Amino acid sequence: MENLNSSMVTEFILLTFDDLHHYQLGLFIVFLFILIIAIMGNLTFIILIFYDPQLQVPMYFFLANLSITDICLSLVTVPQMLKNFLLEVNKRVISFDGCMAQMYFYFIFASVEGFFLAVMGYDRYVAICCPLHYMMVMNIKQSVKFVAICWALSTANAILHTSLTLRLSFCKDNQINHYFCDAVPLYKLSCSDTTINELVIFTEGSIDVICPFLLILVSYVCIIFTILKIRSAAARRKVFSTCFSHLTVVTFYFGPIMFMYFRPTSSYSLTKDRIVSVMYTILSPMINPFIYTLRNKDVQKASQKFFARIRHG
Repeated sequence: MENLNSSMVTEFILLTFDDLHHYQLGLFIVFLFILIIAIMGNLTFIILIFYDPQLQVPMYFFLANLSITDICLSLVTVPQMLKNFLLEVNKRVISFDGCMAQMYFYFIFASVEGFFLAVMGYDRYVAICCPLHYMMVMNIKQSVKFVAICWALSTANAILHTSLTLRLSFCKDNQINHYFCDAVPLYKLSCSDTTINELVIFTEGSIDVICPFLLILVSYVCIIFTILKIRSAAARRKVFSTCFSHLTVVTFYFGPIMFMYFRPTSSYSLTKDRIVSVMYTILSPMINPFIYTLRNKDVQKASQKFFARIRHG
């Protein structure tokens, strides 16, 4: 069995956005701003949920966990990238262990976000299609169980991919054409046969990505049929508006993920894949809290009360 000790590579160089070397300082400022906004926006959202009793219901409990995940996902990838913007290419080093750790935590947080979105879709289905059973099906105790299952599945997913990567031997080029240690760029560098790894990405992805996506899809098909039965157009718009934010976040998450991983590594494109990665690892965590705040009157009211209380001491 090939493992870490048999690997000839002890560290990797993250090229980050080396092809944009004339804009490194500008990129540093832009992504630092995005990281600050993402952390502050999600922290504020979490505080609001725990501050306002009206938001202490299952739907917002899931949103709080989503915000925690977004913060963690940003911290896993962005700080390393920011440091690299200030260094010469040959100094953008990450140790083998550090690379594997980054990939492990990236897989956990990227995966758990998809599971949370699936649970939130199910929450909307129960609330709209089975309102009389909502408190029985989606009470706080059940919500905690759902969250625990999401974290367990994501951790198992991360262990699987990291373990399979550790079996590979890296004895050639150690320059990763990415801003963080992702699976596909690492496979490109391996001098071992990566067939099993690629096969697992495709097959296990059906559980990690397709299943949550299908659960969301089925939930919204049922929701649409229920909405169409409502006679009042105003009532239909009001019900659908409660789903709009979730659908927007789902699009930002599942679109890039499916593009990244459900294709052969032979079609890997440095420029396209980095742009797509930026969408769901950096931009999405920043945008998500604003999507839910701008489209949600309950959160807006909680924000007004919270900041009014701060202003008046």
